[in-house]
Amino acid sequence: MLLDKLGVKSYLPHRDPFLFIDHVVSVSLPEDIDRLLPPFPVAKLIEGKVHCQFFVHQDLEILKGHFPGNPIMPGVIQIEMMAQAASFLCFKAKPPESNDKKIEVALLGVDAAKFRKPILPNMMLDIYSTLKKARSNILSFNCDIYCENIHMSQAEILASIKY
Repeated sequence: MLLDKLGVKSYLPHRDPFLFIDHVVSVSLPEDIDRLLPPFPVAKLIEGKVHCQFFVHQDLEILKGHFPGNPIMPGVIQIEMMAQAASFLCFKAKPPESNDKKIEVALLGVDAAKFRKPILPNMMLDIYSTLKKARSNILSFNCDIYCENIHMSQAEILASIKY
């Protein structure tokens, strides 16, 4: 594991009840990037992958009203999970003169979202994001959520990143 919950909080500005990453398990960079030194140009991170995890606690505030007696993780929150996970790839491209670890991530758009299976309390989720396109600070990711190797949801995320 690269980052635990405390480490995640040192990077993302989100806090409970809107922090949906418990661990950053891995960040895989493209093979041809090893000849460069950090910080990497964001465009060089294309095909980079992030694997994060989130445990859906049964007492999670968002589940209390969606739906009472039959809690299901809302699709909009699943999109937020994917967007939060995607941002961790961008730390590799962060300018070295920036001492602050935090970055600003703004979700700009979502395409091709599919919610294949309901996400329920007490599930351990594996969230994957792969950078597909980069133009300046506008990034496009393919994202997926799995639980025990079952594909739960997917989306294409468009986000802006500010360091």
